[in-house]
Amino acid sequence: MLKSRIRLISIAIIFFALLLFAKLYMLQIVKSDIYRQKADRQYQKPSTDFNRGTIFFSQKDGVQISAASLKTGFILAMKPNLVKAGGAEDIYNKIAALIPDLDHDDFIAKSNKTNDPYEELKKRIDQETGEKLNKLKLPGITLYQDKWRYYPGGTLASNVLGFMGYKGNEFAGRYGLEREYNDVLSRTQSNTYANFFVETFSNIKKTVIDGETPEGDIVTTIEPKTQAYIEEMITKINSQYSSERTGAIIMNPQTGDIYAMGLNPSFDPNDLKNVKDVALFRNDLIESVYEMGSIMKPLTMSAGIDSGVVNSQTTYLDNGSATFNKKTISNFDKKGRGLITLQCALARSLNTGFAYVEQRVGNTTFGNYFTKYGLGNKTGIDLPNEASGLISNIQPPRNIDIEYVTASFGQGISVTPIEVIHAFSAIANGGVMVKPRLVKEINYKIGTSKKIPVQFDERVIKEDSALEVVNMMVNNFDTTLKSGAHKNPNYSIGVKTGTAQMVRGGSGYADNIHLHSFIGFLPAYNPQFLVFIYTINPRGVSYSSDTLAMPFIELTKFLISYYQVAPDRALGGTGIDGVAGAGTSTSVVVPVGTGRVAPLSKTPPNGKNCTP
Repeated sequence: MLKSRIRLISIAIIFFALLLFAKLYMLQIVKSDIYRQKADRQYQKPSTDFNRGTIFFSQKDGVQISAASLKTGFILAMKPNLVKAGGAEDIYNKIAALIPDLDHDDFIAKSNKTNDPYEELKKRIDQETGEKLNKLKLPGITLYQDKWRYYPGGTLASNVLGFMGYKGNEFAGRYGLEREYNDVLSRTQSNTYANFFVETFSNIKKTVIDGETPEGDIVTTIEPKTQAYIEEMITKINSQYSSERTGAIIMNPQTGDIYAMGLNPSFDPNDLKNVKDVALFRNDLIESVYEMGSIMKPLTMSAGIDSGVVNSQTTYLDNGSATFNKKTISNFDKKGRGLITLQCALARSLNTGFAYVEQRVGNTTFGNYFTKYGLGNKTGIDLPNEASGLISNIQPPRNIDIEYVTASFGQGISVTPIEVIHAFSAIANGGVMVKPRLVKEINYKIGTSKKIPVQFDERVIKEDSALEVVNMMVNNFDTTLKSGAHKNPNYSIGVKTGTAQMVRGGSGYADNIHLHSFIGFLPAYNPQFLVFIYTINPRGVSYSSDTLAMPFIELTKFLISYYQVAPDRALGGTGIDGVAGAGTSTSVVVPVGTGRVAPLSKTPPNGKNCTP
């Protein structure tokens, strides 16, 4: 009996100790911000404490830095009757010396509301200014401790992050990750003096039993220096060519991690009052669809190679144009080049070559390949409002040749930029697509964390098929882009440019309004970076090779240097027609990662003999 009592007492003591430990953990770690805020409120007014989880960027070394957090400062308010008695003009002048943008007329008007016990003058007063104001001890002027959402990077990745805003009476995440992960980032307000037994078990019940989303912070894949580089790059492009909007994505095609995603013009989520066009809040890289033009040609080529009907050395008779269903398609210059290879057709971006490939593949099979590439479907990226591409005209029961032919060179179908980079991950990743992602980890307040796994789709094309297209795109960079002047002796780089007419006003294509696009990856045979760039309606230039080629080439130099990428071509060798590490050998070995492809043991075809 005595042993039973001792055992019972021991269990009770252990249980109490565990509860006490849990309470201390909740006070000191989980809810430390709430209690610290209450301790700070030496300038107190009745209000609801604002709190929210942090969004982090991830530096290349894994160090996390804040992308969206909370900033502490003050709300400036007045008691009008005391201000009036103390001399409103004099008080205003003293405040304006510290806050120059304080509106004079508004201040005087509020000071005249002598029956009103509280008038708010300005929010988001920083700590330093607030402390200076407090020392002035101005009659009727009060400071209240406050917190607000703060984005340390300003415009950096603003279209990815989104911002906080009201919808009706609800203050929550609007746009971007703020909206997508609102349930995780939101913080419920807690009664400081709640019974700790009730509070402890209530939190367990909410998370475990009720299945509610636990509160936490999110860690993104965005690398801040890479993000800053592409934002500077697209700003220059947009300004130089007076484009309507320019954007870029950098993704690791082996993991789906998006290192950078940016648009210009954009906005500063810390200062939304000057945004006159709410369209700037849209992330057009995932929310808008476009006819992409010739960057779709490698996808057509991969369908032809994978189905076994063509290869890079297949020849066809290029007459400069071809007619389907009484409609004629032409090369960009309307010139024919006679009997040439498909490598040449890709190098010179000849529409007739890809019309030929599509017809050899067949409409139904061609449409199936584009569907397998995820075109026309959402990628599932963790951002709100993702759009689906429009490719129903190359899906059963439609079977009109001209529609399939124009799709083969990127016209007549519309897709989102994120769909494009998703599809090209298959070519870069040995035939297997990877799902794009922006968040790789969630750290919950209760002390646990969740790693977001890399997600692969099913195989789309065979490894050898992907490799042959890689060879062709590497050849494009080495021999055709800027006449091969920027071929890198140590790194293989695959590219394709695109220029597409745009539909405006629902009345067909506009003659002089184009979308320029660019796709590229490096090192081509074990790529760490898959890059998409586009610019809408650039003025004074005709082709994307004029607008986007040099920015991409400079970007590759930055990526190689910043990430210290190991060369994939033989050191000291120049390579043979784009084969990685070829040197003077026809059999090469390169680093191969998960799901990766190795170079062919033969020299790939080149496009040097193509007639310009």
